[in-house]
Amino acid sequence: MPLTEKQLKERDAKRNIGEELLAAVQDVKAGHFGAAHKVEITQAAEARSKTGLSQPKFAELLGVSVRTLQEWEQGRRSPSGAARSLLHIAASRPDIFREVLGNP
Repeated sequence: MPLTEKQLKERDAKRNIGEELLAAVQDVKAGHFGAAHKVEITQAAEARSKTGLSQPKFAELLGVSVRTLQEWEQGRRSPSGAARSLLHIAASRPDIFREVLGNP
């Protein structure tokens, strides 16, 4: 449950921001910091990156909407069938992909 504005003001009045910042810097220098997370790059994001195309242009060449491409790139949906094959070609041979689909 979020704090009310009154509770936030009471909490903040008791804080010493300078002390907190100094402690945080000392923790980082000592090697103590939060967990690191690795972000997996999706096949769609990798393929588009290798072609150097914008999302709208890449989506147009694939014959899908920009929203669908965004869903693939963010891992919320997965391409199937021909789209997966086109993504594979785009990732492994971006030059051929652009040439064949009309964007040399």
